[in-house]
Amino acid sequence: MKTKITMLSLAMAIATLTGCSESPNKTSVDAARQVENWPALTPAIQTDSNLEERIRSILAKMTPEQKVAQMIQPEIRNITVAEMREYGFGSYLNGGGAFPYNNKHATPADWVKLAEALYQASIDDSLDGSTIPTMWGTDAVHGHNNVIGATLFPHNIGLGAANNPDLIEKIAHITAKEVLATGIDWIFAPTVAVVRDDRWGRTYEGYSEHPDIVKAYSSAIVKGLQGGPKADFLGKNRVISTVKHFVGDGGTVDGDDQGDNIASEKALIALHAQGYVGGLEAGAQSVMASFNSWHGEKVHGSHYLLTQVLKERMNFDGFVVSDWNGHGQIKGCTNDSCAEAINAGIDIVMAPNDWKALYNNTLAQAKSGAIAQSRIDDAVSRILRVKLRAGLFEKPSPANRPLAGNSEIIGAESHRKVARQAVRESLVLLKNKDQLLPLKPNQHILLAGDGADNIGKQSGGWSITWQGTNNTNADFPGGTSIYDGIKQQAEAAGGTVTLSTSGDFEDKPDVAIVVFGEDPYAEGHGDRATLEYKPSDKSDHALLKRFKQAGIPTVAVFISGRPMWVNPELNASDAFVAAWLPGSEGIGISDVLLADKNGQVKYDFTGKLSYSWPKTPTQIVNYQDKNYDPLLPYGFGLRYSDQNVLADNLPEQIQTQANLASGVDLLVRSINKPWQGHLYSSAENQLINANTHTLGGISYRTTDKEVQEDAIQLLFDGSRRSGFRLASESYFREDISPSIPTDSALTFKVQVDAAPDKSVWVAMSCEGEADANGSCTAKVDIATQLQAMPLAKWQSLSIDLNCFKTQGMDFTKTVVPFELSTAGILEVTLSEIQISSEASPTLSCN
Repeated sequence: MKTKITMLSLAMAIATLTGCSESPNKTSVDAARQVENWPALTPAIQTDSNLEERIRSILAKMTPEQKVAQMIQPEIRNITVAEMREYGFGSYLNGGGAFPYNNKHATPADWVKLAEALYQASIDDSLDGSTIPTMWGTDAVHGHNNVIGATLFPHNIGLGAANNPDLIEKIAHITAKEVLATGIDWIFAPTVAVVRDDRWGRTYEGYSEHPDIVKAYSSAIVKGLQGGPKADFLGKNRVISTVKHFVGDGGTVDGDDQGDNIASEKALIALHAQGYVGGLEAGAQSVMASFNSWHGEKVHGSHYLLTQVLKERMNFDGFVVSDWNGHGQIKGCTNDSCAEAINAGIDIVMAPNDWKALYNNTLAQAKSGAIAQSRIDDAVSRILRVKLRAGLFEKPSPANRPLAGNSEIIGAESHRKVARQAVRESLVLLKNKDQLLPLKPNQHILLAGDGADNIGKQSGGWSITWQGTNNTNADFPGGTSIYDGIKQQAEAAGGTVTLSTSGDFEDKPDVAIVVFGEDPYAEGHGDRATLEYKPSDKSDHALLKRFKQAGIPTVAVFISGRPMWVNPELNASDAFVAAWLPGSEGIGISDVLLADKNGQVKYDFTGKLSYSWPKTPTQIVNYQDKNYDPLLPYGFGLRYSDQNVLADNLPEQIQTQANLASGVDLLVRSINKPWQGHLYSSAENQLINANTHTLGGISYRTTDKEVQEDAIQLLFDGSRRSGFRLASESYFREDISPSIPTDSALTFKVQVDAAPDKSVWVAMSCEGEADANGSCTAKVDIATQLQAMPLAKWQSLSIDLNCFKTQGMDFTKTVVPFELSTAGILEVTLSEIQISSEASPTLSCN
């Protein structure tokens, strides 16, 4: 029977949460810290004396080098099989958008091949003297989302609206099996953030703004991934789970990714720690530390939170893994040296790029006493404990495990059936004027909007690629778009369906379904200044209004990773469905929207808002707030029998409009929409669709400056003229002029690793007739500036926009806002490429 978390349980929590919005200063927090206020837990998996003796025996035989190697975690793009044999690292990972052999379309057999090779190297003692097996960790956050053909479930925000822990446990077990089919042991999930500011770009990774759902789900997912003490715990169909990110990532000031949480300790416990109560009590074997700070102190460096609270008070005896170079953000640390993180309680340091320097420095710190021997031994004991519990010393190698390489498991029909159920249960009906829904399927239905036939858009971030971008429907074999589902079911009932993304039609339809919403994003890139939906692009609203003016009943299906201010779109729709990010099984939407061939309801709406829906673009509102006044409350969701509550006259005027002329972000943390990265070399041109790419005389890869993959490294070998450019989709012109402040410059951060020996051109292009290619191009040579820069140090470079304007650049018709090219040798890393008025130009052309 399906379990539901009731509103009664939420009401009972009011007393607990009262005062949780307190924001005392750091001094008072330090003085008031009381570890005894944190829950003392009884994990489902208890200490075993025989296992502990085995840990001590293994540890006693290990060298300092072997111990430190267990604590360092490199990434598959930066480690070879030979290096694994030499060092014997305890674990490794694939980051978002990283694939075996840099092949986006790697098969399950390819994944298993790499897993087997690295495993065999880890137990080969010919060089490092160690036979301890390594383990592979991956971000399978809504299914095995890095693998082509895998089942992609709705993102967590949709699952929270479904409010069904039993279903969540099934989803987790399915995910475990698809992961095991690729030879992987360990999943970085579940995310148990309790999101308090929906402007945060990771809102969709949280199940709810309220801890009750998060706590119940955390327990269910851990059981589904790992099994339980009486249910196949870490058996052949189970993987190691990671409850993340400890702690407070959903409560940063202004929803700033990796920002500061200034909640009181009482609020940190009552709101942000409850997912850990559920997950750790269920037996989670690993915890990932959070990028955020708590009152100015990075959690990665907090001995109080990681050791005194998590390990000692909450009785967690598994290991703590850091997030992607999170240790490098601690004051006084760098990516390649951070004793402070390990001393604070980090057991495994995720060091995707700089693992060799980190290994050497950590080994030196362990030998010098900067990291106590007891801390090293504790960390390694925790790693060994989990490996022994998981049976990694006894299980066959990855290629010989029961599910390994079984491509039939990936995207199996039975798995998709569960995902389809999850889609149905995640949908929330916000508006249904005149009982328009469910639609009779035997009508002429028009499907419009850029999300109608776009599986990548409906899947969101963390879908094959890290940001969920640069995918096509062909990258989701076995999946269905929303159009696929509507067409299949309507035509089976005698109806007709027309797909027209633009909304144009020849024969007037009986009803229109417009599928629109946020484009895919992951952390960093997803942060927003307000909750207004696309403030500078009102084309979706215009499309809805066009149908309304034509007298066509219109259903809006809104794809989003958070509740948003969509009053204009709500007013222009007769029915409005919050579909969140449904994943690969778009057909689940048609199950609910369409009646059967006899006009009877097949599946009613059951989803309820697990986040409050905002009344204004700037309203940050959460259930049980003082003066709680959202547009639609937590727990809202219509059924077909309910009366509509939203009229067509919601306020559309915004009292405080954001200044549109605030600049243009081109590559800030990642390549920003609508721009796409391209490489060209001589006459060849290719869209960049992976984290590494080589074409002719140029090589590209993403790297880290401040946060994960926020910079790009370009290597020019001098064999031919080559370049990198940011261009609009299909090279279609974009009018960016309203966003450009006066006295602006093209600015970027640059690190020169090999100075240029020839001219280096920064260019911009627009649609025009200035050259034979039908584009106007303006360019500036920056070789002199690059040659003057010290090597391997970040510098700022700023080029006055007048340098481009005087050559004919027209920003109302922008096609390429940034291009870097040379015919010579150059090695350079770029980050924070913007058009801004904040910097004084390094190059001026007045």
